[in-house]
Amino acid sequence: METKTAVTALAALAHDSRLAVFRLLVQAGPAGLAASRIAEQLAIPPSSLSFHLKELSHAGMVTGTQDGRSIIYAAQFGAMNALLAYLTDNCCGGNTCNPPLITSKECP
Repeated sequence: METKTAVTALAALAHDSRLAVFRLLVQAGPAGLAASRIAEQLAIPPSSLSFHLKELSHAGMVTGTQDGRSIIYAAQFGAMNALLAYLTDNCCGGNTCNPPLITSKECP
């Protein structure tokens, strides 16, 4: 992944509503969700949701597929994995680094 592509993806995800939409679509899996269902589950007005989906789509993080009168949106797992790989490339100077996970019991 090129830096410009990563910046575009991160910018698209750097908004509360867009991040919530993307996370919901990741949970939905490859089948995705209709825009109306996304709006319902996240309580986002359709006009606002349309803008957010356009931004995520422009960044390559989601795709929309026509299904009758609905558009089904799905997370692009390849783009998500490429972004994660870009962010962690050469992590810890190439050395193995597995920081311990913090459990909810350890949080203050």
